[in-house]
Amino acid sequence: MIEWSLDTAVANNGRVALVTGAARGIGLGIAAWLISEGWQVVLTDLDRGRGAKVARVLGENACFIGMDVADEAQVAQGVAEVLGRFGRIDALVCNAAIADPHNITLESLDLAHWNRVLAVNLGGPMLLAKHCAPYLRAHCGAIVNLASTRAAQSEPDSEAYAASKGGLLALTHALAISLGPEIRVNAVSPGWIDARDPSARRAEPLSDADHAQHPAGRVGTVEDVAALVAWLLSRNAGFVTGQEFVVDGGMSRKMIYRD
Repeated sequence: MIEWSLDTAVANNGRVALVTGAARGIGLGIAAWLISEGWQVVLTDLDRGRGAKVARVLGENACFIGMDVADEAQVAQGVAEVLGRFGRIDALVCNAAIADPHNITLESLDLAHWNRVLAVNLGGPMLLAKHCAPYLRAHCGAIVNLASTRAAQSEPDSEAYAASKGGLLALTHALAISLGPEIRVNAVSPGWIDARDPSARRAEPLSDADHAQHPAGRVGTVEDVAALVAWLLSRNAGFVTGQEFVVDGGMSRKMIYRD
């Protein structure tokens, strides 16, 4: 059962955001937060069934279109659909990703899998920026790319994911320089975010030890990420571009030694 909802209806502020990978997790949390601030949000995802359901739950300021962000024809068609319906795009949030950072050993890594991860996680944001840029420029819009703390630190057997997120940070500052000053481009790198559905979080809560290992005292929530993304898309962040913002409760600054 999908439990995401908004407490009250909000007026549409006239701005339109396209959020990829928005059928669940961080992408869904970002979409819900933006709607609470009055944005019209277009959710996209490969999971068409769930995507359509969550858009209905989120209300009249949400709609859904299916999209494989690694397929340029689908990206172009999706952007055209947004324009045909709303006439503008003010913000792009590139969250869609093959998100499991763990893979098999390097010696067994399949090149097709490597290529698919990079096509979705890195190629997708490039294609979306390419096709959205003219319309974002018309309204001095903004792009936020969802990277990861794994761009800077790794566990074993995560080469494809780490490479894609590291590349996304480089793409972010390259786009900021190419598309500025009209379009601002920033990246948010989450650490451990409990992005499960509310029902799953209640059924199997994280342990005290999970929370205590973070300098902030807890594991992150999708709202922690969504609030920052919303700020970066706002006019209050008008002097911020080409930057990475880490949301990890301080974990990437913590020295960890085994006893």
